[in-house]
Amino acid sequence: MKGITFADPAFLWLLVLVPAIITYYIIRQQKTIASVRMPDANAFSNSGKSFRNWLRHVLFAFNAAAITLLVIVAARPQKTDRFQDVTTEGIDIILTLDISGSMLARDFKPDRLEASKNVATEFISGRPYDRIGLVVFSGESFTQCPLTTDHAVLINLMRELKSGMIEDGTAIGNGLATAVNRIKDSEAKSKVIILLTDGVNNRGEIAPATAADIAKTFGIRVYTIGVGSMGTAPYPVQTPFGVQYQNMPVEIDEAILRDISQKTGGRYFRATDNNKLVQVYAEIDKMEKSKIDVRQFTRREEKFMIPAAIAFALLALEILLRLTIYKNIT
Repeated sequence: MKGITFADPAFLWLLVLVPAIITYYIIRQQKTIASVRMPDANAFSNSGKSFRNWLRHVLFAFNAAAITLLVIVAARPQKTDRFQDVTTEGIDIILTLDISGSMLARDFKPDRLEASKNVATEFISGRPYDRIGLVVFSGESFTQCPLTTDHAVLINLMRELKSGMIEDGTAIGNGLATAVNRIKDSEAKSKVIILLTDGVNNRGEIAPATAADIAKTFGIRVYTIGVGSMGTAPYPVQTPFGVQYQNMPVEIDEAILRDISQKTGGRYFRATDNNKLVQVYAEIDKMEKSKIDVRQFTRREEKFMIPAAIAFALLALEILLRLTIYKNIT
């Protein structure tokens, strides 16, 4: 039974005696059957055992059932209900993701954008008590999902991201400013932005340094991640024959990204492949731990009264039957 435990489960070992008692009863019944030799048994062919004779076994069944129930009573069955009181001091996090055309480069598998989405999704799944939002940027920036604890919705919106949703380019300052605007009024004990890009700021009205100063003013910590292999990488290029991949130099404005993280008390990371990107998010996850207090309460309710009542009722009925209907049956 669900939720039923036993205070003294050692008594349940006595249940092994029940099959032994049943076996002994069957053997004893076989030995007590009388054998009478008759010259012709046809005269008794129509005479069978009476219904009352067959029912004599009911007395033993009552005894066996009562013994089983009394053993269960001795083990003290209890219904156990457990409750958890979870107190959290969560962290508010805005993921700020570059979705420019260069994020389709194939130095990550299957490409930078899909790899970044997959790792970010795992990061979100591992932080159930935090509010997390999503900002995307390219030549412009916008909020894909505001801060929320509904991580299923957030993950679905993450999966829908594609390069080309907005004008191409790399507006790092705009992306950071939009993220700051989304998190600045948060009352969480810690406000964090994780900004991921693979390029150099070349668009937008707000300079990255200015956005970093605004983040610092509101006490927002910014972790920056540069994604891209060292040297060259296969970038998608539109040609008369369709999109083709050509090896081109990887250019990431690491100086700007370092400046943003240093100003705001965060850190800069460089991810050169899928595994490094996973390690980066794992390190950020360790540095930004939510405080979670879990208090567990247990309530136990004794449940031996019902089997005890049934056992005594069976014993009383067995005694009553022996003194009445089965008085003359052995």
